[in-house]
Amino acid sequence: MKIEGRNKVKPEFNMSSMTDIVFLLLIFFMLASTLVTTNAIDVLLPSATGKTTNKKSVAVTISKDLTFYIDNNTILERNLELKLLEVLSTEDGQPTITLRAEESVPISKVAFVMDIANRNKLKVILAVKP
Repeated sequence: MKIEGRNKVKPEFNMSSMTDIVFLLLIFFMLASTLVTTNAIDVLLPSATGKTTNKKSVAVTISKDLTFYIDNNTILERNLELKLLEVLSTEDGQPTITLRAEESVPISKVAFVMDIANRNKLKVILAVKP
């Protein structure tokens, strides 16, 4: 007499719950990535190759209408050096300026900021489009 059990284990795996989790994670990361914005003024940068590893710096932006910004704050050209020194005095390590000048800005304005950095022994990184 042969006795068979009624409860057989089926080696199948239901993927519907795993698919739900993957779609929820996908939606979460899509929404989270749209909320991340850069803290900068929109300017058209010149193109170049190269890369910097410095993460701590102060951004000086010169827009096409020759308005100067330190990070996102508008500053007059004549007050630029004093404000830069004030902001960079709180930075740890080697003070660095990231210079973001639009393509149409005259080179004399870029040289003005670089001269300020040179006088105060500050490192300057010129931001460009990769």
